[in-house]
Amino acid sequence: MPSGFQPIRGEETNTANSSGSKDSQLPFQQPFQEGLEDAGSRITPTLILSVLTAVLGSLQFGYNIGVINAPQTIIEQSYNATWMERQGKEEPMPIDPGTLTTLWSLSVAIFSIGGMISSFMVGIVSEWLGRKRAMIVNNGLAFVGGALMGLAEVGKSYEMMILGRFFIGAFSGFASGLVPMYVGEISPTNLRGALGTLHQLAIVTGILIAQVFGLQSILGTETLWPLLMGLTVVPSALQLLLFPFCPESPRYLYIIRNKESKAKESLKRLTGCADVSAALTEMKEEKRRMDLERKVSILELFRSRLYRQPLLIAVVLQLSQQLSGINAIFYYSTAIFSKAGVETPVYATIGAGAINTAFTVISLFLVERAGRRTLHMLGLAGMFVCAVLMTLALALLEKVPSISYLSMVAIFGFVAFFEIGPGPIPWFIVAELFSQGPRPAAMAVAGFANWTCNFIIGMSFQSIADQCGPYVFLIFAVLLLVFLVFTYLKVPETRGRTFDQIAATFRRTPSLLDREIKPYTELDELSPEAHE
Repeated sequence: MPSGFQPIRGEETNTANSSGSKDSQLPFQQPFQEGLEDAGSRITPTLILSVLTAVLGSLQFGYNIGVINAPQTIIEQSYNATWMERQGKEEPMPIDPGTLTTLWSLSVAIFSIGGMISSFMVGIVSEWLGRKRAMIVNNGLAFVGGALMGLAEVGKSYEMMILGRFFIGAFSGFASGLVPMYVGEISPTNLRGALGTLHQLAIVTGILIAQVFGLQSILGTETLWPLLMGLTVVPSALQLLLFPFCPESPRYLYIIRNKESKAKESLKRLTGCADVSAALTEMKEEKRRMDLERKVSILELFRSRLYRQPLLIAVVLQLSQQLSGINAIFYYSTAIFSKAGVETPVYATIGAGAINTAFTVISLFLVERAGRRTLHMLGLAGMFVCAVLMTLALALLEKVPSISYLSMVAIFGFVAFFEIGPGPIPWFIVAELFSQGPRPAAMAVAGFANWTCNFIIGMSFQSIADQCGPYVFLIFAVLLLVFLVFTYLKVPETRGRTFDQIAATFRRTPSLLDREIKPYTELDELSPEAHE
């Protein structure tokens, strides 16, 4: 029996028996825990290779979030030198502070603009090219972006730097949707959460690598910073070398492309089993129901009541990640530690990155035990407390200098709690909330919401911080409290449940999991009467 693809046993597919028996349940209603216990925990070399190859894109995503922080002063000096050289005067005027701030803010924020645009196209591209091929083609954006950034100093052009950040942002936008989608579709049900967390682990590892390489003792110098920016092409090259050995998503091959033989071959490689009939039967049932549905577009997601609640949850979870304040910490961490009185803020920033990575690993082991909803709530609650403590520490810093240690503890705690819940959970839970049909469109909408908030925080945090002073994190504290209440009231637990069981949570019928009812299809909800 194939590992983890939620088997459907032949003796349980008969729905004609009396209510209350196992056989009375629909095929997609059975949890089949017995089968999972026997085969579901099996991890194969092909599965691991495929997941690790995919998350190389996530590693680049994180690298380009963190790489811009440490060399800020050096890059600004390069911008100023270029500005003065272009004047062609013996005594050129330096760039004015306002223009320099604008150029730097654009260099940071245009990364998010690229991500916003590409994330909205994830659904179209993933359906057209397939999950694996889309990630392969996406590396072209990384090569273009890395080359532009790496050659910006030689070309004496801050425009090249800004344009390179745009291309690498577009790459990251595609990766933020394609990687969780691919990993979620190839992972066994009982390992979907743990393997899904690897996306976030790769992101924070990339951030940490960028912070370490950005030290002045390594690549954060006037001569080597272009190399620091251009190193982003290395994971792309490695991914291109490894992807030929990885299979395409079997769910995509069979359910979307109707290529049964290729789907079987992919399943055999991923599960290490010669007999994949049970897994294929489960996908056949999902395809049968998908064939009764209209193709789900982004517009349909918003129009249909069937998708309204899971879409709301998906978007709000993405907002809870970005509006938690975590990107404010990483974009401006060095400046925050300086204001907190830390003498060597760059090392404190690296310390925060190390904690970031360590607690993502902890989340990896907890997510299939404690559950997604519980970890997300725990993370939000802990971040709320740390945001309040951070505000108190920054407000009292001038009167009580020793309280700077409290601000450091609060920042480290803030980062740790983020990686317990709000960091990894939103990325892969979106893929869990939707069935195969609406999943690409839902990933596009959720990704667009994530990147839009990322852009807003990147552009506005510094000015808001200047206006609010030490009380800026109270804004995030209020938002964290709102997200905590929302999660408690609205977000279902998805641990150990198939895509169909999760989707049944949002249907108007009382319970598709525990009672015999008339077979339900999403066509019922997509009729004109279902729209308001």
